[in-house]
Amino acid sequence: MPLHELRRGEWRRYCDRVSKSLLGKRAELEVISLDLGDRQETRWLPLIGIVYDAKSDVFEIALEGVDHLISHPREVYAEETPRGLVALEIVSADETRQIVRLREPLELPEMKS
Repeated sequence: MPLHELRRGEWRRYCDRVSKSLLGKRAELEVISLDLGDRQETRWLPLIGIVYDAKSDVFEIALEGVDHLISHPREVYAEETPRGLVALEIVSADETRQIVRLREPLELPEMKS
């Protein structure tokens, strides 16, 4: 299933939904940059949380032993299948792409109005 873009106003709420379902889930983090190339930052570590702080304009991806910060994100994409979320891609202002891939699809709780 293709990625779909999340609107900036959805980022915090979407991250809250994801973080509520993470218990026991593992993820890997890949960074793709024109300057540095492709880098595998982590491999299948327990994912603790994904948070967006609108005031500081920073995403925080917390994995066991790793705290990855993304300042001034420009775009966010989610890849969801019928089984759940499989990847989240965050593009920063300098075009660097940070991709969080889940080992198993993450079933997200329903959105509340």
